[in-house]
Amino acid sequence: MILNFSEEELYKINHSAEHIFAQAVKELYGDKVVLAVAHITERGFSNDARWSIELTEDMLTQIEKKMHEIIKADLEITAQEVTFEQAMEMFKDNPFKQEWIKEHTEAGKTLTIYWTGDQYYDLCKGPHVSRTSEIGAFKLLSISGAYWRGDEKNEMLTRVHGTAWPTKEALSKYLEMLEEAKKRDHKKIMKEQDLIVFSELVGSGLPLWTPRGAVIRRELERFIVDEEIKRGYQHVYTPDIANLELYRKSGHYPYYKDSMYAPITIDDEEYMLRPMTCPHHFQLYLSRPRSYKELPMRIAELAKLYRYEKSGELTGLIRVRSFCLADAHIVTMREKAEQEIENALELIEYICHLFGLKPNEDYSYRLSLGDRQDDKKYYKDDESWDYAENVLRNVLKKRVVKSVEAQNEAAFYGPKIDIQMRNVNGKEDTAFTVQYDFVMPKRFGLKFINQDGNEEEAVVIHRSSVGAIERTIAFLIERFNGSFPLWLHPEQVAIIPVSDKVLGYAIEIKNRILEKIPNARIELMDESEKIQKKIRNAQLKKIPYMLILGEKERLNQTVNVRLRTEEVLGEMQVDSFIDRLGEKIKSKSLEL
Repeated sequence: MILNFSEEELYKINHSAEHIFAQAVKELYGDKVVLAVAHITERGFSNDARWSIELTEDMLTQIEKKMHEIIKADLEITAQEVTFEQAMEMFKDNPFKQEWIKEHTEAGKTLTIYWTGDQYYDLCKGPHVSRTSEIGAFKLLSISGAYWRGDEKNEMLTRVHGTAWPTKEALSKYLEMLEEAKKRDHKKIMKEQDLIVFSELVGSGLPLWTPRGAVIRRELERFIVDEEIKRGYQHVYTPDIANLELYRKSGHYPYYKDSMYAPITIDDEEYMLRPMTCPHHFQLYLSRPRSYKELPMRIAELAKLYRYEKSGELTGLIRVRSFCLADAHIVTMREKAEQEIENALELIEYICHLFGLKPNEDYSYRLSLGDRQDDKKYYKDDESWDYAENVLRNVLKKRVVKSVEAQNEAAFYGPKIDIQMRNVNGKEDTAFTVQYDFVMPKRFGLKFINQDGNEEEAVVIHRSSVGAIERTIAFLIERFNGSFPLWLHPEQVAIIPVSDKVLGYAIEIKNRILEKIPNARIELMDESEKIQKKIRNAQLKKIPYMLILGEKERLNQTVNVRLRTEEVLGEMQVDSFIDRLGEKIKSKSLEL
């Protein structure tokens, strides 16, 4: 539910609003606009088109006015089946629609168009509301550019973004949410906080981590490695490149060829930057015969992966071309798979709790299922699919976190549980996954000697504990608005001497903290600036604790503690503050 409306209801409203937008555009500007494609979610819509005139913000107002007229007219929205030939004739003047028709419809087959009244129609599968008057409120939000089909080699189109809701009140609440999301946009904050930069010379989608950003990443990586080792994982390192035959054997190539980088020829052999680690980990498992006594074998790695994303789809740290995945592959006996999946979800839930994420409010589960009829997309083994999906269902039944089932969303080698997170826009994304794999053990011969001394085929659980580091940090930037938890923040304490007269005392305090907490991150603000400017600089960096030191504090051997929230804790004994700091860091507390 979003603002008390179902996703299905909101999707229909936004889908219909996009058709009304397109109709308004054609009525106002006719042949000056060639409509290309629409993008619909439960929170909004966008329309890509070729405009032969410049589209301005003032023109959006005119389009909105025309849309209101169409909505007020209470036009019926109806579906019609047409043949391939009819569709090609109906859209004979639209090269974008014709390209789509040729790719998705065979001659002699039918496809669906939707009519708004009896004047406007478009290719569409639906669903829609039944009448235009069912759209309560809408707003055209912005104009941007977008390549046709997201490919920078194609024509640049004009994209108009909008949103539609059942009531004016719901629209108002959503627009308030968007304003807050703009303030928390990780792309904006990572620049302001000097965390990550991008360089055209290095390449699109390849983030460069500054010293401050590297601290956050390093602390997160250290945490997850230590936590996984405590839970029985064996952390490994494997190469960023591999022989192409490895991916042919796994089936990833050519299945995922379009999202892989082109092969590199070395000594007459083809190699690839790796897009995933599972085949590497399988080779570690296969390095010698395995006994049931060694299982489950939990192989984990912070793995650098490389995937080709179209330039039009690159988004800050959310969609990049080089990323680090907290990845693991658990090789286990079939009867132990359910317990291993439960363990993986417990780890994920612990991490969510650590960041203050609440089940059913901030995250939920999706059981992604396969399609028994689609043996091109999914490995054909109905019995194994049934068994694996039931294992995942049993695991989800035991949890307090709500879950839904989604058809045709599984991996090609088995079903999976997706952990769905809501970002600051209220949009749902897949953050982490736990997957049941019965295909790779067959392809790679992942076997073990069972208690009877016979060879037995294992199963593999793929799981990511904290997801892609880049995407997770983007999520954390937005959730905490750049004010990271104390244990993650680039600087944990700012020591601010009021004048040079107490600089020696400031150095003494820094050393006393480091004696008890050697890894504490302390910034001594010893520049010759006014005290208010130093405090302001510390607040801009969102440093959790500020210690203001003057002559009074030096004489009393105390520190005056101020929080980044502007709350003043006041004068405190040095050892008391150090104990407080150490406890908060160790417990990874969200509170200061």
